[in-house]
Amino acid sequence: MTSHLLMIRPSRFAFNAETAVNNAFQVASADSNNVQTKALAEFDAFVEKLTANGIDVTVVQDTPEPHTPDSIFPNNWVSFHSNGTLCLYPMFAANRRLERKPNVLDVIKQKFTVKYTIDFSVYEANQTYLEGTGSMVLDRTKQMAYACLSQRTNKFVLREFCKSMNYTPITFTANDEGGNPIYHTNVMMCIADEYVVICLASISEEFEREYVVKALESSGKQIIDITYQQLNHFAGNMLQVKNNKGEKFLVMSTQAYNSLDEHQIKTIESFNQIIQSDIATIETNGGGSARCMMAEVFLPVIS
Repeated sequence: MTSHLLMIRPSRFAFNAETAVNNAFQVASADSNNVQTKALAEFDAFVEKLTANGIDVTVVQDTPEPHTPDSIFPNNWVSFHSNGTLCLYPMFAANRRLERKPNVLDVIKQKFTVKYTIDFSVYEANQTYLEGTGSMVLDRTKQMAYACLSQRTNKFVLREFCKSMNYTPITFTANDEGGNPIYHTNVMMCIADEYVVICLASISEEFEREYVVKALESSGKQIIDITYQQLNHFAGNMLQVKNNKGEKFLVMSTQAYNSLDEHQIKTIESFNQIIQSDIATIETNGGGSARCMMAEVFLPVIS
């Protein structure tokens, strides 16, 4: 886990019709005029909680043009790795491809060392996609990439990532209660150092469910199973981080926290503290939650 995060402060956050076609979590607010104002307040309060707990957050202010309504979710288009590699990803929605703004990477390169760049975004030309650590939930210690296949998570591109970065792919299908493919893996599972939060019910094929469970257990993870109802409240969309003192936290939204039962909270807190923040406007309109807002930076820090 890392103590460095990249977060993009929204400039024109809004419901994105281009992504809503296969993101069942998105709902346009009736009061669309105040969405940016509310999202900005939620974003700033969230960053404040993280920094107050000693977590280093690099905040980049988004530019009004080109209009990128989902820029608040940077983990889909970029990932940063401890060997100095920066990966760029192919995005399903055309207006999300505009989020790959050079100024964001320029800010990162001022603080961290980037030795290599691997650009998977070329696969957009073939209409094949892999939306970063939304499509993949990475166990960086064990070099395993968990991915539920969907329109936004292509098996071939995943294989190319794993080949380039020396990861083992663990692929499966996961569906929502309506039987539709879950658009991003990080909605239904979160991997921490010693445990995993996962909605096993969403993996409907028994042999696939057993395959995933076996992979998790063999890597030494305790499984914290969540229900569909909890998944629908973003209880799978969490991220484990550490602060500058090495203290560990699981970061989630207030909605996700409130959906957990007492036993689940107690189990999580036996491993680490919890940071929760109210990001209801962002969750409703954007269809993503706390984990989607944080791109982990594992790059070497420039001394």
